[in-house]
Amino acid sequence: MNMETKRPVQIPPGAPIDPAEGYEHRDADTGTLLKYGLGLVLVLAAVLLSMKWMFGYFAKSQPLGPPASPFENARVLPPEPRLQAKPRADLRDYCGEQMQKLDAYGWVDSDNGIVRIPIDRAMDLTVQRGLPARPANGDQSNPSTTGDMLGTQSSPNGPCAYWIGEDEYEKAHNPEVR
Repeated sequence: MNMETKRPVQIPPGAPIDPAEGYEHRDADTGTLLKYGLGLVLVLAAVLLSMKWMFGYFAKSQPLGPPASPFENARVLPPEPRLQAKPRADLRDYCGEQMQKLDAYGWVDSDNGIVRIPIDRAMDLTVQRGLPARPANGDQSNPSTTGDMLGTQSSPNGPCAYWIGEDEYEKAHNPEVR
């Protein structure tokens, strides 16, 4: 339709259109759109009916059996090793146990008479008694001296090293700081 006259303008098919007019002179073909819509509805209906038939066929040919037990869906733990749920808490507990073992008396093997003594006491006994050593080819004196290694303090290491600070480490392992 022409906007000025509201009358249909007849443009022959394939005729060049002037781009300066800025709009189309013909409308979409309603009949073609209706045919396309009807075809789409028929295809959807055919798909839905074929799905209903297919599910009915599989229900008859492959029965599912009795319903599952409500206990069948119980949570089964995965095989070892499993991830830790709270690794920081586990490490803190582990380090607490290790520190308690280092600072307390206890049995390691009561049948063989093996005991655990606090680390400070063990270090004192080692300094007093010395470390055992094998005699070297007989021409050297007994090298079982403790040396400077026991007197030096090193920083803590291992998985529990960062749970205690340097000042707490010094208090725990240096009698002069206490």
